[in-house]
Amino acid sequence: MKRRFGRRNGQTMVEYIIIVVLIAITLLVLFSRLSKATGRKIAGATSALDADAGSEAESLAEDIDENKVKNLNPDGSFQ
Repeated sequence: MKRRFGRRNGQTMVEYIIIVVLIAITLLVLFSRLSKATGRKIAGATSALDADAGSEAESLAEDIDENKVKNLNPDGSFQ
């Protein structure tokens, strides 16, 4: 009996990991499709909190190319 329950716990953990991975992939797809809009909203929130840093963030968000996320280098920097 103990062996059966041990396998069930392992199966539950695998199911949990699969759900977490699916949620992460969904969020990555959403952020890549909405990256420009999301960047502008974050820049707006930053400008509301700090006028100096906010204006810099707004200008950077407007300069971001639509496909910037797709053109990331392996080290995370932009091309």
